[in-house]
Amino acid sequence: MNAPTNIQMINGPDGKPAFVVLPYEEFIRNYGHERDLIPHDVVSRTVDGATPVRAWREYLGLTQMEVASRLDIAQPTYAKQEASNTLRKSSREKIAIALGITAAQLDF
Repeated sequence: MNAPTNIQMINGPDGKPAFVVLPYEEFIRNYGHERDLIPHDVVSRTVDGATPVRAWREYLGLTQMEVASRLDIAQPTYAKQEASNTLRKSSREKIAIALGITAAQLDF
C-alpha cells in the first residue's frame, strides 16, 4: 500500500533515484535535532534582537509560564534567564531540555 506523501524522488540520467525532496518543516522535524540545525525563523528572531532562548520559545509557540513550569521554576526567574545573553552552561542545558532541543541549538 502506498501512503500519500509530500516527499518527491528525482531520478538521475540512469533512471535510478538520485535525489529526495521533502518539505523543510518535515526535514527539521525528522533531522534537525540530529544535526543541531536552527530554523530560519529562530535565526531571524535573533537578528531582530531576541535572545536565542526567547527566539526558540516563540518559534515553538510556548509561553514563558509553560517553559518555567517545565523547569519547575517561577515565571519571573525564567524571564530573567530568557533575557540573559550569558547563561551558564547548566542553565542552557536545562532550558534546552525543557524546549525539546539540544544545548548546541541555543549556543549561537
